[in-house]
Amino acid sequence: MTSKKDLSERDICTQYILPAITKAGWNLEKQVREEVFFTDGRIFVKGNKTARGERKRADIILYHKPNIPIAVVEAKDNCHSVGAGLQQALGYAEILDIPVAFSSNGDGFVEHDRTGCSSQVERTLELDAFPSPLEIWEKYKKYKGIETKEQEDIASHDYFFDGSGRKPRYYQEIAINRAVEAIARGQNRILLVMATGTGKTYTAFQIIYRLWKSGTKKRILFLADRNALIDQTKRGDFKHFRDRMTVIRKKKIDKAFEIYLALYQGLTNYNDDRDAYREFSPDFFDLVVVDECHRGSAAADSAWREILTYFTSATQIGLTATPKETDEVSNIEYFGEPLYTYSLRQGIDDGFLAPYKVIRVGLNTDLEGYRPEMGKVDDDGNPVEDRIYNLRDFDKSLVIDERTKAVAHKVTEFLHKTSPTDKTIVFCVDIEHAERMRRALVNENPEQAAKSLKYVMRITGDDEQGKRELDNFINPEETYPVIATTSKLMTTGVDAQTCKLIVLDSNINSMTEFKQIIGRGTRINEEFGKQFFTIMNFRNVTDLFADPTFDGDPVMVKKVAGEEELTDEDISDDGAGDEIVDPETGEAVDFGESDEIEWDGEPVIVDGGSVVDEPRKIYVSGVDVSILNERVQHLDADGNLITESLREYTRKGILREFRSLEDFLTTWNDSDRKTAIIDELERHGVIIENLKEEITRELDVFDLICHVAWDMPPMSRRERAENVRKRNYFTRYGEKARAVLDALLDKYATEGIEDIEDIGVLRVEPVSGLGTPAEIVGYFGGKDNYLAALKELEREIYRTAA
Repeated sequence: MTSKKDLSERDICTQYILPAITKAGWNLEKQVREEVFFTDGRIFVKGNKTARGERKRADIILYHKPNIPIAVVEAKDNCHSVGAGLQQALGYAEILDIPVAFSSNGDGFVEHDRTGCSSQVERTLELDAFPSPLEIWEKYKKYKGIETKEQEDIASHDYFFDGSGRKPRYYQEIAINRAVEAIARGQNRILLVMATGTGKTYTAFQIIYRLWKSGTKKRILFLADRNALIDQTKRGDFKHFRDRMTVIRKKKIDKAFEIYLALYQGLTNYNDDRDAYREFSPDFFDLVVVDECHRGSAAADSAWREILTYFTSATQIGLTATPKETDEVSNIEYFGEPLYTYSLRQGIDDGFLAPYKVIRVGLNTDLEGYRPEMGKVDDDGNPVEDRIYNLRDFDKSLVIDERTKAVAHKVTEFLHKTSPTDKTIVFCVDIEHAERMRRALVNENPEQAAKSLKYVMRITGDDEQGKRELDNFINPEETYPVIATTSKLMTTGVDAQTCKLIVLDSNINSMTEFKQIIGRGTRINEEFGKQFFTIMNFRNVTDLFADPTFDGDPVMVKKVAGEEELTDEDISDDGAGDEIVDPETGEAVDFGESDEIEWDGEPVIVDGGSVVDEPRKIYVSGVDVSILNERVQHLDADGNLITESLREYTRKGILREFRSLEDFLTTWNDSDRKTAIIDELERHGVIIENLKEEITRELDVFDLICHVAWDMPPMSRRERAENVRKRNYFTRYGEKARAVLDALLDKYATEGIEDIEDIGVLRVEPVSGLGTPAEIVGYFGGKDNYLAALKELEREIYRTAA
């Protein structure tokens, strides 16, 4: 009979833990999930390739109902103590917002109660004393502050399921449950902060659906500030509302529906007597959901806020990736502290968002400034003022033709190295700059432009043809447009799943705008080869990555009456108050009788009024523009942008893993698989493939590590291969086996040690030309002898290291 100590962890689960849980009254089909992977595994960028890290997995999660998890169980084999898995279970419980954690080795359970309502936080239970579903549900209710039967009914109402198998990710589940539970408790202002690309609209849909179907909220208004957001929402997650839903257009109000989608500016005329939203009674809506609430609704004196104030009796939920907190504007002041925050860093670490690398390009005009030579005239023949012009001037007041061409050339050069059809967004200073950049990119790519007139398109708010191509740009199935030049229109709300390159040639001083722009590239689409993206920075914009507010928790900095003067610096220049700001000039727009339009994506009211004129731009040509420096930056293991050189960062990482050269040599020579050492370094953020790109691809991984970390003189792979041949070590094998080893040595010289350690090498040239895999291992007398010969070959390759 098999001893309990000999059973695997899975056997312990199946034979002891699950029967004990079932005996306690849990429904195995509806309330118990085994081996639950709740992250996708972080994506590591290796040159132009990627690899997934380890996914987080809970052994067992117990549910009150689908998507309402209430306990987590971590199993260990019987060689471990009964509580050996508790710390791991608690880590998962904290991530997943679960109140009760268990550990078991099949002998019993250790329970940890996170509710703070029990006199005993941890207790040991016999195997047949596992708590019932009702016991754990009662603890969950205490943990969530659910006190009445009415609150319980709302908080436990079913999710929407469409039969496709789609389920919320764990962080969406947390946001949905917390929002519904808070509303059940009577909370009327809620703020959810979720990074771009994490599914805020799907989260909003599930919240609305559960509240609507439970009868808690009968009429709902979903507010956005861009047509693209409304259209995406209607066609996407909200399509399941069908004929119960309408979109308010041209201020035409029909009160026969239950779910309303509307633009802010579609409900207001900026005139108290004619505001369309006043056709509804103030208590018409039970729930108002504000998408991208960092925009107009954040300002207390904005016209958009008047809509929210009018419907003040309704529960209001603010959704944003970038809550706005400045001296004048505050989301937190209005909605309260975020009920849940899921950051960009968390999304990248979990593998739900794409990581990025940054290419910083320094042009001589940008780094040194440009001073026109004596007597310099512009393209119209007018003298150019003698002063030093810098990045604040370029393309805003002074246009250097050669600078535009240099940027276009660099972007084109990059795309030719990766793929000319990689979707790219170029952010420019204004619409005029976006048009010049479009022309420069067309001229740099004549072959691609000949294939399609839509290869490069300007997509800005003033250009109807460009705006019509926005859907094609964001559609993964559509090849064209490939490159979109823009200024403001595509900064937010554009679901660009396959965007692989973001070019920053605009002065961005607002953290909110910067985070929104970075969000254009964070979506993953593995079907179309999008696992990471590149940011090409021409204007030092990526310095904002170093700002603590880039991916930190939002903190309210607005001065509230009666408080001490705040000293936090306002980093936003987006404009606030009741002025409507021209997004291109930053100047106020004067308006009279008006109607709604979008001006480069910003809601702007223009009809009877006028826009303040832009200052005249000066155009100059014949300026020497060249690249002075260029630097590639990667993310480290903690999700921070590496600020030191990649070489120095790698050196420090290697020295953290290996105390000395001797320690490394011992590990390397004793390892059965050298790739295991490479994999371990990568798990700690040391990506050898990226180092190869920076130093040279000719070196063996072994030499690269020794050279970077301990300044050892390196040998190329080809030199190592030739040294093996000179030692005549092949003579001990038969003729066919020698041919195989010689082919493996050639493969090593061209590709590296990783390739010949993979048994799949037997199926590729030059080795495959020597026979089938079965025949090849037969030349050595079987697979074990082949692997032994391979290990001996590796010893010969690194013999000088012994």
